[in-house]
Amino acid sequence: MIKDIDFREATQDDLPEITSIYRDTIRAVNSRDYSEEQIEAWSSGADDLKKWQDRIKKFYFLVAEVDNQIVGFTYLKNGFYLENIFVHKDFQGKTVGSKLLRIMESQVLMNGHNVIKSDISTSAFPFFDSHYYDVGKKQKKSFKGQVFDIYVVFKEL
Repeated sequence: MIKDIDFREATQDDLPEITSIYRDTIRAVNSRDYSEEQIEAWSSGADDLKKWQDRIKKFYFLVAEVDNQIVGFTYLKNGFYLENIFVHKDFQGKTVGSKLLRIMESQVLMNGHNVIKSDISTSAFPFFDSHYYDVGKKQKKSFKGQVFDIYVVFKEL
């Protein structure tokens, strides 16, 4: 467990660290549950810098820092939809993700919503399950020619 984690809104200057965490986490953590082709397609999403710039501009986008190093990030779309939550592979299981999730759940309530929703990977399922999220449905999602099993999860706040 890490005691000194700082949280702040992301800036455009954070893009290299954010995209690196995105790519590296998919390759290191999600590779347990997905094929090499799926991992390659999914992790290539880090290369679309314009899309990442827009996310930081448009959404409530937080980063978690330890000793001035970004170790995780997450963002909300439409005030209640958790689009991504990623934690650096070396900081998995050390409360970074749980704290980011709690902050986002509070933000959803402050935005006037009483339910938070997210599309999650098979790899993320145990994390969300341990935080009392329910599965709305399991579905297939296509990205760059690859088909992924994902879960639509929600939690009443």
